[in-house]
Amino acid sequence: MKRKLGFWGVFCIAAGAMISSGLFVLPGLVFAGAGPAMVLAYGLAAMMAIPAALSKAELATAMPRSGGSYFFIERSMGALPGTLAGLAGWLSISLKSAFALVGIGAFARLLWPSMEPWGIKAVAIGCCIVFAALNCLSVKQTGRFQVVMVVILLGILALFVGRGLPEVRHESLAGFMDKGMLAVFAAAGLVFVSFGGLTKVASIAEEVHRPGRNLPAGMFAALFVVSLLYVGAVFVTQGVLAPEKLENNLTPLSDAAGVFLGRGGMVVLAVGAILAFVTTANGGILTASRFPLAMSRDGLLPKVFKATARRFQTPYVSVLATAALMIAVIASLRIIDLVKFASTMMLVLFLLANVAVIIMRSSKIQNYRPLFRSPLYPWMQLAGIGTYAFLIIEMSRQMHWIPLMTSSGFVVAGVLWYLVYVRPHTTRESAFVFMIRNVISKQIRRSTLEDELREIALERDEIIHDRFDRLIQQCPILDLPSATTADEMFQQVADALAPRLGIDNEKLFGLFQAREDESSTVIRPGLAIPHVVVDGEGLFEILLVRCREGIHFHGHEEPVRAGFVLIGSRDERNYHLRALMAIAQIVEERGFMERWLAAPRIEHLRDLVLLSTRKRQS
Repeated sequence: MKRKLGFWGVFCIAAGAMISSGLFVLPGLVFAGAGPAMVLAYGLAAMMAIPAALSKAELATAMPRSGGSYFFIERSMGALPGTLAGLAGWLSISLKSAFALVGIGAFARLLWPSMEPWGIKAVAIGCCIVFAALNCLSVKQTGRFQVVMVVILLGILALFVGRGLPEVRHESLAGFMDKGMLAVFAAAGLVFVSFGGLTKVASIAEEVHRPGRNLPAGMFAALFVVSLLYVGAVFVTQGVLAPEKLENNLTPLSDAAGVFLGRGGMVVLAVGAILAFVTTANGGILTASRFPLAMSRDGLLPKVFKATARRFQTPYVSVLATAALMIAVIASLRIIDLVKFASTMMLVLFLLANVAVIIMRSSKIQNYRPLFRSPLYPWMQLAGIGTYAFLIIEMSRQMHWIPLMTSSGFVVAGVLWYLVYVRPHTTRESAFVFMIRNVISKQIRRSTLEDELREIALERDEIIHDRFDRLIQQCPILDLPSATTADEMFQQVADALAPRLGIDNEKLFGLFQAREDESSTVIRPGLAIPHVVVDGEGLFEILLVRCREGIHFHGHEEPVRAGFVLIGSRDERNYHLRALMAIAQIVEERGFMERWLAAPRIEHLRDLVLLSTRKRQS
């Protein structure tokens, strides 16, 4: 997938996914449950989103791949949890987007009061077709469309808050906590699902340019801005509307705008609501369609879902399948219970994302290299797991356990699909299996997940291998098991490189001794770069050396634990200097020696060099 989305694309997709019915419909219902403290409920809901946002930002910068939660959970926990997560993510986002499309039709009825119920369906389905076509044609154009819509929407909300704050009645806060803190938490749980849209953008991480910077920056900027607008908008709404007019009101912001902006204000806020539903639906199709794409790549769904348009580089089959699902739901209009189910599944995905971070870090897979790391690990993740588990239980209890029973039926169907289709098509090892295997066995084996994470990191950082990388890919590596001397190490180096150069190994050994007698090749404590010149043309070889117990060089108290050995002919002296410059950049990276000594096997040492952020030569 081409990386076409920048910071503003990420910001607007995340913000547009959050601003929807949670702001334009729910305040009246939340006020009925929490009273004036609904402002606090919205603030708490925003805070509840932080653990999931931090965890998904870390996972997305380590593994920027289509599928978001599915990809993270599958790689960390295995194919069965990944299958359930992928299907749950696809269904939950598709169903919520379908609900947003119905919202567009409902608000369109304000403009055409005589519209029949079938007209609402027609508007919703028509919008779905338009957005699906847009997503099939261009991700970049989809992102631009989202930017324009979100900018207009944010402008409308900023106008509403700015003009409304002076009109707020102070007595509207009387009896702020009359309904108790439990009512506030229940209301926060109801509102929280609105903030779930923040993490949808992780599903399109593969299409984000410079994901290490743009993904976390866009996500947290969206959370900050939208949280301020949410709290400000509900504060103004409850401050200008009488309690009897606000309670259970389904168009609270439009009615509040009518109080201080007149009829024109009501229309502007109605337009804002329609824009909110548009951005949610458009962004929903974009993100939901990446779940079947990613699952198809991994063999969890038929291959047809990973087909991309040759001209536009968009996953048109996944987009069309997502749109077809949404149209089917809209046509049936039996979506209220399905939306409740989708909310439950979204909370489950948030919970599992926090578990995934704990597993990935605990596995100590060297090639797990997120460019953003969640602070306060693991306490932030544990707080998120507890919070989301509490909300799942509370939502199910309040809804007579219907969402939990529906989710259980979904799990049974997902397990059957795994047994019938997935298990015969995948043998990939997860980080959890890697971690358990290394705990119960002293023999450390390399996981295919490590190779995949290395390739992801190379693509993410847009690293194009130069000559130094190609030499490292093929070079021999010595991992010496016990303390030794420099001469003993030189003998092993000569034995390894002499056949590759067509030189007698004793002669090569003598060259290393003579070079070391001339001047020490230890350039700093713990690090040496032995290098010699040999006869011939076009010869250049590199060998890596590690000795945890230390190599003792004459005249140096601290033993050498990392070595880069260079051998080249005289005509390669210019490249010799370039190689030295590359090594200097590698060893100057923060934590290099710690990672070098901690790497469990030879191939991990090679990965450490290949994944360095040094400047590559063209």
